[in-house]
Amino acid sequence: MIRRRDLASLFATPLFAAVKKPKTSVSIRGDMFFINGKPTYQGRSWKGKKIEGLLMNSRVVQGIYDDINPETAVRWAYPDTKKWDANRNTNEFIAAMPLWRKHGLLAFTINLQGGSPEGYSKSQPWNNSAIAEDGSLRPDYMARLERILDRADALGMVAIVGYYYFGQDQRVKDESAVKRGVVNATQWLLDKNYRNVLVEVNNECNIPAYDHAILKQDRIHELIETVRGMTKGGRRLLVGTSYGGRSIPLPNVVKTSDFILIHGNGVTDPKRITEMVRETRKVEGYRPMPVLFNEDDHFDFDKPENNFVNAVNEYCSWGYFDPGNSDYADGYQCPPVNWGINSERKKGFFKLLKEITGA
Repeated sequence: MIRRRDLASLFATPLFAAVKKPKTSVSIRGDMFFINGKPTYQGRSWKGKKIEGLLMNSRVVQGIYDDINPETAVRWAYPDTKKWDANRNTNEFIAAMPLWRKHGLLAFTINLQGGSPEGYSKSQPWNNSAIAEDGSLRPDYMARLERILDRADALGMVAIVGYYYFGQDQRVKDESAVKRGVVNATQWLLDKNYRNVLVEVNNECNIPAYDHAILKQDRIHELIETVRGMTKGGRRLLVGTSYGGRSIPLPNVVKTSDFILIHGNGVTDPKRITEMVRETRKVEGYRPMPVLFNEDDHFDFDKPENNFVNAVNEYCSWGYFDPGNSDYADGYQCPPVNWGINSERKKGFFKLLKEITGA
């Protein structure tokens, strides 16, 4: 016989912890995104182009950033304290989110292994990975991610959660651990009952720098299928992966993905953005599904033709990537990051975003 006080003790354990009741749920119907059953930017058009159903986003992958390599951690010190502080970084990220949302930003990309904290790097000696060597998840990273995803849920925002990054996948020891990392991250998201999440298995699967073959373009569909195959309560996560700038996805990814991620880095002529979207929709295996840029480091927001505008003209969502630098004054990728709308470039993006989305 179980005594009342023992029963109360059982229900106080994590096994019986209350399941989150989400406020924000993302879904896909054809080539359109829906939030809570309604198309995004409902009824909106801009200069005769349909905006309803798109998912404008920004690459802000360092929201849970840390560096457990003491030799390089000193590089990311804040100018006022002369110290790096991972929790401060997340706190300031969360504080900026309502302003992004106010300007019409509905989604952002955040990665378990971040991105290059120097914008672009040939070597990456720092150690920034929420996924440990054996594929387990580091609790401090996941706690910071949970805070961000909770805030996104409250704001009606979608998080594109990336698992692996080619500058840090070497931190995971072998293919079995890589698979374990995918399973653990997916199970964590399902267990937390997040419904405002899209999964990007890895960033730019066609980049040769990946150490593990299963993270490269010829086999990445195996991990996409792993995510698709995991369910809880009959629900699974929507999943895809991305390609490097100027690249067109391959059939193995198009056939297995719920949405297609492409990157505009290196595209200096906006007309190439138009071509990329059209070529992507001709890849074998394509059916009506969203195509979105979730990384593009080209701007010219004051010009009538730019990468953002040309993507929208092709009914394709666009993602702002501003690498900036590490002086806490610019960009959204180089720690210490100022997550506010504090530079002329950021102001230009958010101004155009607000105009296009009617925020």
